[in-house]
Amino acid sequence: MAGEKGKRKVIDLTDERPVYIVGGGPGGLAAAAALRARGVRAVVLEKSDAVGASWRGHYDRLHLHTTRRLSGLPGLSMPRSFGRWVSRDNVVRYLEKYAEFHELEIVTGVEVTHIEAAGSDWLLHATGGRRLTGRAVVVATGYNHTPELPEWPGQDAYTGELLHAGQYRAPDPYQGKDVLVVGAGNTGAEIAVDLAAGGASRVRLAIRTPPHIVRRSTLGWPTQRTGVLARRFPAFVVDPAARVLSRISVPDLTAHGLRRPDKGLYRRAKEGAIPVQDVGLVAAVRKGAVEPVAALASFEGDQVVLADGSRISPDTVIAATGYRRSLEGLIGHLEVLDSRGTPVTRGGRAPKHAPGLYFTGFTNPISGMLREMAIDARKIARALS
Repeated sequence: MAGEKGKRKVIDLTDERPVYIVGGGPGGLAAAAALRARGVRAVVLEKSDAVGASWRGHYDRLHLHTTRRLSGLPGLSMPRSFGRWVSRDNVVRYLEKYAEFHELEIVTGVEVTHIEAAGSDWLLHATGGRRLTGRAVVVATGYNHTPELPEWPGQDAYTGELLHAGQYRAPDPYQGKDVLVVGAGNTGAEIAVDLAAGGASRVRLAIRTPPHIVRRSTLGWPTQRTGVLARRFPAFVVDPAARVLSRISVPDLTAHGLRRPDKGLYRRAKEGAIPVQDVGLVAAVRKGAVEPVAALASFEGDQVVLADGSRISPDTVIAATGYRRSLEGLIGHLEVLDSRGTPVTRGGRAPKHAPGLYFTGFTNPISGMLREMAIDARKIARALS
């Protein structure tokens, strides 16, 4: 596999209390590998039966929106054979190989339910009555942890099919059906395109706030690299440049019901609204295969009422309405979360009143989540070694 250069050196791990890492996704595995490389024993606790559980549950069509070269984790590159845009299944294969290659200490089937300070140590309460003591904890339970489904008026009495995008796998069950996808982020946009190409009789995309749409790459230059560069500049510099580039590279879809956004791309990104990478949405909207409509306002019987007052009767509603971090029960009592339930620190910085508690994977930056996890992992390892 690419990135394996020569033989790995034998690492003499410290015998002191381990660093516990909660979560066996890419953020947790990266932190464990970076710590191990510095001689620090790290134990990964994963509640499912295998690493990369959330990736295994994503829809079949999914590919990374970041390039292979900028998505590798510390100490092991993704293989060239995976192509530039890595598929979901190959991400899972990579995570499995990553854990094996770095000889990571992973305990599966163990869910950590509560973390508390115990003097200079940390005490973790886990399934089976386990009480684990470590000198530090890295929380890496993931950005997309718990599906978030809004409580729309009339939802409980809706007689059609309603599901969260996290339950969607492939378009086959929806062939010949009228489907409404709610939410125009990357997930909603891609599911809408997948349904249209997979034989759904009609696909509508309910949009509350028009998204910024960007090409995945232009003349071989990936948008991710632009995102990396953009983070070095303030919004008042990035937004006008992004607006000009958008008008050059992405056609105006206003006549098709999808207007350009009012707020700048970087300002939206800093609020958590990442641009939609075009993997077929523009073409699908232009030819009418995906129809943009107003936001979902409520349900009435078998009908969906939209924000503009119109009513439609889809067979299925798929809510691509995001996820919650769901950290309140785990660490909410430690006062380390902001008003949105997101950790107040990341990477190598621990909260001042909670030394030894670190976080990774709770942001969704325009520079790429996997890339930032790799950076965080190295910073955490430096802080703890």
